[in-house]
Amino acid sequence: MNLEANSNSYVGSKSNRSGLKHVYRVLACLVLCQCMALGQATSAANPPSAPAATNIDSYIHEAWSTLSRSMTDCNSLIDTKLKTAPVLYLPQEIAEPPEVAALQSHCNVDIERLPRRITRIGDIDPRSLQTEGLLYLPNKYIVPGGRFNEMYGWDSYFILLGLLHDGHIDTARGMVENFFFEIEHYGSILNANRTYYLTRSQPPFLSSMIRDVYEAQHSANASEQKQADAWLAKAYGYAVRDHNLWLSDFHRAGDTGLARYFDLGEGPVPEQEDDTTYYSDVIRWLLAHPDVHTDYLVKAPDQPDADEQAKLATLSCDPRVSKVCARAHVDGHWLSADFYRGDRAMRESGYDPSFRFGPFSGSTHHYAPVCLNSLLYKYERDLEWMATKLDKQSEAKQWNEQAEARKAAINKYLWNAAEGMYFDYNYVQQKQSTYRYLTTFYPLWAGHADEQQTKGLVQALHWFEQQGGLAMSTTESGTQWDLPYGWAPPSWIAIAGMQKAGDIRDARRISEKFSHTIATNFDRDHTIREKYDVVHGSSELNVTTGYKTNVVGFGWTNAAYLKMQQLLADTGGKQ
Repeated sequence: MNLEANSNSYVGSKSNRSGLKHVYRVLACLVLCQCMALGQATSAANPPSAPAATNIDSYIHEAWSTLSRSMTDCNSLIDTKLKTAPVLYLPQEIAEPPEVAALQSHCNVDIERLPRRITRIGDIDPRSLQTEGLLYLPNKYIVPGGRFNEMYGWDSYFILLGLLHDGHIDTARGMVENFFFEIEHYGSILNANRTYYLTRSQPPFLSSMIRDVYEAQHSANASEQKQADAWLAKAYGYAVRDHNLWLSDFHRAGDTGLARYFDLGEGPVPEQEDDTTYYSDVIRWLLAHPDVHTDYLVKAPDQPDADEQAKLATLSCDPRVSKVCARAHVDGHWLSADFYRGDRAMRESGYDPSFRFGPFSGSTHHYAPVCLNSLLYKYERDLEWMATKLDKQSEAKQWNEQAEARKAAINKYLWNAAEGMYFDYNYVQQKQSTYRYLTTFYPLWAGHADEQQTKGLVQALHWFEQQGGLAMSTTESGTQWDLPYGWAPPSWIAIAGMQKAGDIRDARRISEKFSHTIATNFDRDHTIREKYDVVHGSSELNVTTGYKTNVVGFGWTNAAYLKMQQLLADTGGKQ
């Protein structure tokens, strides 16, 4: 891929000024970087996440700038999850962009090349790199906030909804093109653009992002339809490649015809370096609950010798190469290698952690999830739409057939008529889960729930509805993705699904409740958070195990608030 073409593609009538834009980029880089103190990127403090605004609308509109990162910004390099000095990695095959040289000079950052060209996810084992670091992206992007100071996969879909709501079409399109760059140069859309994410992706929202940007651009400037169609043709190719990732053998959920989450890495994840107790807390919980039967624990000395370390590398993780592994033990107990596979798959799902796939979701890779397969159904419908727009009728027919086959498999394995809900399927044990989870509403948004299924889901809403919005589950496990917590992404998916199904009354009521929770807590401390206790309508948390913080920012919550307010305005008086 030509880097400059990628960075400036689909700029319509502005394309004839690419030479001046190149000069401006370099000058802007020098000015911005000189405004930063030397070595700022090594700071232990979080990068800016919250605007200084006392009005919630102003806060959200200003946050797009506060949360903006780029390769001309020293703040982009900060990674509070690690304790190493900042490193920026470039793909092996591209020329060094001018702004990168300026970044190196003014931000006190090392610039490294990836050791070889990446053609597919997992080509490079992150452990083979001497130092973890940021992966270069050509365009400006919006981060979630706090410790999440990189461009994330599924966060970006919801952030994009907010950007388009506020008219930031160029930024939204640039973020989508960053994903094209990741597919071209890093093998796939990544969990986020850090080297330790080179072995996994995140929930597949690219086709939805492409459609939303295409339609927003067309609405804003219908005269540039030719440029928009050319961009869609390029986007279609990348979307097909992204979809193919989820058809890979390692993403297959046995012979169900459905997909699963899976990470190609091994052992504990490096980004847990800033949470020294997470894996130890998991072990302590398992030891304190012997009645909960899992295969998540293995016995080994807390101070293993060389032979015992070699055994642990197979049975658990390798303490010789992973600092996180070396401290993940309690009273002669370590976590099993299969637990770590599930733990990594959980992180690809984005729902980290809950007890949805066993304690701390340690068996995520054994399940065909409702959310993932609904996303892939919608993806196949989006690809059918793109192929039709591009006059690729035979391909459109193939995408329709794939979507129909997936819907049939979803109905066979995931739908429970007696409960009137969708449940994840454990394809290893060949049985449907009984864990009620908010992702049961994804089929409404994806559009594959029929009339009877829609009726069942509407009646099942009571399991999740609380005074402050929708809770993630009916199980209070003490982790952040379970009761009593509510999160913007699945809440908005559920609300948008209800609206799509014609259930305006419920969509409005849930929007009012969750908006009120966000606004009330904003009035208290002038921040917006990543999650809320929807039972008590509070941003104050009581997470007992796992992640215990409530990060300020926050990209997807800002966007969901805007979308809920828009829904309430657009449907005023409609029931």
